[in-house]
Amino acid sequence: MKMTISFIRTILLYIVIIAAVRLMGKRQISELQTSELVVTLLISDIASIPMQDSGQPLASGFIPILVLVMCEIVVSGLMLKSSKFRKMVCGRPLIVINDGKVDQKEMRRLRMTTEDLVEQLRQKDVFSIEDIAYAIVETNGKMSVIKKPDKEQPTAGMLGVALPDTGIEAVVISDGVISDFSLKLCSKSREWLDGVLRGKNVKPEEIFIMTANRTGDFNIIKKDEYK
Repeated sequence: MKMTISFIRTILLYIVIIAAVRLMGKRQISELQTSELVVTLLISDIASIPMQDSGQPLASGFIPILVLVMCEIVVSGLMLKSSKFRKMVCGRPLIVINDGKVDQKEMRRLRMTTEDLVEQLRQKDVFSIEDIAYAIVETNGKMSVIKKPDKEQPTAGMLGVALPDTGIEAVVISDGVISDFSLKLCSKSREWLDGVLRGKNVKPEEIFIMTANRTGDFNIIKKDEYK
């Protein structure tokens, strides 16, 4: 009986935490601002108490989680209305490479080592500090990089080449299941999809993944058992 109660309590808390995270908005862990990270950590700690101790009432987990979520929503609203409040809570972006020069003072403020700087640049596909005009550490800890003009790869616009707008490439069939939402994203209908599949003599259940875009380009990968 105790095992069943613990199982039900865990499921309920799991649902509450998912609802709480959805209320706070969609972000990856690496994109969390300071206040969001604090709330996320506190929610995980609070939820673990009634989850492990069946003697604790569920309200001891639900109420603090609800209060934290409400606090985060209020704080987020205040940050939208006041840049000063946002700066106080989240800080401000810091420029660690300014006009091609490494700002050692800002790096010391961030407690960022040279290895940290070079590692983050490599993650941006930059392998030489001399290629950088500006490097900015954002309030969520991620780095934005602007290369020097002569180090940028030329774009189609720079070369005067007009490229067609193909729109979003969406997964219209995933593991044999057709997605009407993805078809709508790429402005295609079920009739179009049926025509393509008939032309290729393939059934939806034989497809592992199929992508398509607005111009009608598509790619089909069959399941291994149907190859």
